[in-house]
Amino acid sequence: MRNILVISGIVTGLTLSLLAPSRAQQPARSVPAKQAANNLKATRDIKVISSAGARALVDACSAWAEQNKQIVAIAILDWGGNLIESHAMEGAPMNAIDTALLKAKSALRWRRPTSETNKMVRSGENLAPTFMNDFPQPGALPVVVNGQVIGAMGVSGADGEKCAQAAIDAVFNGQAASSAR
Repeated sequence: MRNILVISGIVTGLTLSLLAPSRAQQPARSVPAKQAANNLKATRDIKVISSAGARALVDACSAWAEQNKQIVAIAILDWGGNLIESHAMEGAPMNAIDTALLKAKSALRWRRPTSETNKMVRSGENLAPTFMNDFPQPGALPVVVNGQVIGAMGVSGADGEKCAQAAIDAVFNGQAASSAR
């Protein structure tokens, strides 16, 4: 005789009956539940850009820009897209911070330099950034440490990506990359 668990209930005037095998009839699991739970990694360790790290990125980029006689504005985002630092050098246009922020958001979303996203849009390979409120203009890089995107750096100015790369190299001593790939 089969052991069948019957669950009944009334759903908007209809009677619903579900048949489910009893515990004794359920298929055996290859790994006991307690052992599977012990093997499961229920949390993840993530790195984040600290406030001090973001300030150091801004300072390093500003120093590079001064050395190269450029005026830039900079926005640093954490891995979740939160603005953690911004700066505009004297003489930057009034929309420069907004532009740097939009570029950083695009680099973070697409996990690639915005110059690459710009090429994809221009070639017609991928037009999604144009209708997703992104700003696929060169000048921003994702910040990647050990294969994990920990934030992005957007720079509004002449050589934004060069400035961002110089800052990332200086602050992370070559341990960070500017692309998730």
